Amino acid sequence: MNRRQKIILAAAFSALLMLTGCTQNTTTGNVSDTVEETLNVVATTTMIADLSSVIGGEHVSVNGLMGPGIDPHLYQASAGDVSLMQKADIVVYNGLHLEGKMGEIFESLSTQGDTVICLEDGLDEAKLLEWEEGSVYDPHIWFDVTLWKDAATAVAKGFSDADPEHAADYNTNLENYLKELDDLDAYVRERTEELPESQRVLVTAHDAFSYFGKAYGFEVRGLQGISTDAEAGTADVSNLADFIVSRQIRAIFVESSVPPKTIEALQAAVKAKGFEVAIGGELYSDSLGGEDSGAETYILTVKANIDTIVDALK
Repeated sequence: MNRRQKIILAAAFSALLMLTGCTQNTTTGNVSDTVEETLNVVATTTMIADLSSVIGGEHVSVNGLMGPGIDPHLYQASAGDVSLMQKADIVVYNGLHLEGKMGEIFESLSTQGDTVICLEDGLDEAKLLEWEEGSVYDPHIWFDVTLWKDAATAVAKGFSDADPEHAADYNTNLENYLKELDDLDAYVRERTEELPESQRVLVTAHDAFSYFGKAYGFEVRGLQGISTDAEAGTADVSNLADFIVSRQIRAIFVESSVPPKTIEALQAAVKAKGFEVAIGGELYSDSLGGEDSGAETYILTVKANIDTIVDALK
């Protein structure tokens, strides 16, 4: 049942209640003849679920498929997930092959006429970083706050097109959020300035932070590739260990959605070469933090990441 059918059914039910009430007792209170129904939104990742909630406000009910710490590169949708998306009024996903194992599902939903918002479609291709030659791009767009502003604009447009009655509210929520994101971008830049340029080197478990590096002036090295499908070999560990020793890098970082064993192996390889490097803390890469983590929203996650990075490298 689509949203229009749901609204018609709910309105008919409300009218029936009014008629029944009038027949039984004309002095009873009025039953409202309006039904306020929220949009049923399904979002893939925690970042997108948070963004959808912020833009949608009181007019949406958001279900996230992937919880905190879940790796979207490897995520396979269950039958329940597919059913949830089929019943949704709107499905929001990242695109750019982030949800690599779910591409056929999104294509099917689109061809069936369902409302599907792909953040990739709202981005300027010129701002994207190549993953592989041939128009395949790095999907980790949320690490550049200015790109996340474009993503927010795309979600607001999608919600407004699907629910024009509340378009003004979606646009107001967008305007307020864009101001918060401007403040967030300024915060990241201010904290970055605490590090000399020579110390702005970020080594992580997989190559998720290239947009962050480009936006805020960090040299970024990941042990695994852009997708965690890629395996780091012995040569990869040894080469990166040589780089850490030569640059005298103080700290390397684990990620919340990637097992720590790869970074621990890198730390051991560095030690075997006669240099000590600390594990500077855990960064949130492909998901937000969990409830009560202090990083359960996009803004809190970005702040937690830059604080961890700067404090460890200073």
